[in-house]
Amino acid sequence: MYQLEGKIALITGAKGGLGSHVTEAFLAAGATVLGVSRSIRDTDFVHPRFAAFPAELSSGDSARQLVGQVTARFPRIDALVHVIGGFEGGATIDETNDATFERMLDLNYRSAFFIIRTVLPHLRRDGGRVLAVASRQAVEPAPMVGAYSASKAALVSLVRTVSLENRASGITANSVLPATMDTPANRAAMPTADFSQWVRPADVAALLVHLASDAGAAINGAAIGVYGGQS
Repeated sequence: MYQLEGKIALITGAKGGLGSHVTEAFLAAGATVLGVSRSIRDTDFVHPRFAAFPAELSSGDSARQLVGQVTARFPRIDALVHVIGGFEGGATIDETNDATFERMLDLNYRSAFFIIRTVLPHLRRDGGRVLAVASRQAVEPAPMVGAYSASKAALVSLVRTVSLENRASGITANSVLPATMDTPANRAAMPTADFSQWVRPADVAALLVHLASDAGAAINGAAIGVYGGQS
């Protein structure tokens, strides 16, 4: 039996450098995947258990519209897997401009808040899973990436709060904290790095599958580091 057979997973950022791996892993584990991205199409993942929902999560209204479309077509949501995120750095706190600060909050925190808030009532019907991809820098900040680190720390706090508020309903909520991942974008940005030490996206995807499965039911409120060979 597949780990996620019969489960319905809503995956945001389903088409990105990590999101594509997550989508493929959930499909391989037997889940029906409802993939969300700005430009996603059904043909991006040719699979009978995949459905694309083009959307962005820039506001509460956009999240409500998306979930309304999902629930009109599917009977429930068993897992929300929030993969949307972005990175911007290179400036000290006193040199970080407002646009960078707001962009990091939008991508790494606000989008998660809007979709989690909207999906929770649907998860409460049968229990469910809330999973989010944060970053190692949420708990180990580094110089020159203050807005990014703070936005990911806010995400970890949000997910932890969800776990505390929903224990009685059987919902679990966990975040995953990868170090630098081996994606095409990161390789292009850091061409001289030792890629062998980076985190494989497939490993992060496999962990998310486990957390979404019945075998992961006992894990709740955790922020799990995935650091690969990085010290």
